[in-house]
Amino acid sequence: MKNVNKSCDPANEEVCARALRVLDALENAHRDAHCALRHESAWQLLVATILSAQCTDERVNQVTPALFDRFPDPQAMCQAQVREVEELIRSTGFFRNKARHLQGCGCVLTEKFQGRVPKRMNALVQLPGVGRKTANVIRGVAFGRPAVVVDTHVKRIAQRLGWTRKNDPVGIERDLMRLLPRKRWTHAGHVLIFHGRRICRAPTPQCSICPVELCCPRCGVDRSR
Repeated sequence: MKNVNKSCDPANEEVCARALRVLDALENAHRDAHCALRHESAWQLLVATILSAQCTDERVNQVTPALFDRFPDPQAMCQAQVREVEELIRSTGFFRNKARHLQGCGCVLTEKFQGRVPKRMNALVQLPGVGRKTANVIRGVAFGRPAVVVDTHVKRIAQRLGWTRKNDPVGIERDLMRLLPRKRWTHAGHVLIFHGRRICRAPTPQCSICPVELCCPRCGVDRSR
């Protein structure tokens, strides 16, 4: 039942079916797709995801071991000296804002959630520096709940494939939720991110080596390789 999408509008069944064929091909091409942020708990994933804003996962993974060792839980982060946090995360960029968000998360989790990262969307977005994208990463990866993550790669590819005409992340998220089966939401995000990093790049996608070249409408693509 892998390709059954109960959320698809019956009037758009063929559109959903085409999207699933594309997703199947992309999953086959990127069989190693996964969350690239190294973590061992929901807290660590939350920290790493906040740090990943405007930064590569590779850089974040270089920074987090020392950060996790120094501040292993929300309470420790809440009690941290902001300047010490800033120094540990300086190379990730925007380190002052990120340090404030991390400490704020630590304090909110300690004071309101018994030191545990919540699972519900409306609770996650209460945390400093956490929007729907970060919340969906936590829900999908840490807690195994179906979640559509819309980052710059997912937005770009969804638009190029004609899966959405929206520009706002919430609108794109809703379109993908209607288009793809719920059980595949989380992994689809990983696959699209890997595809965006490797092949469907901005501004020039490598269409000549793309596994879905023949069925991609290339919406908004002016040039390609």
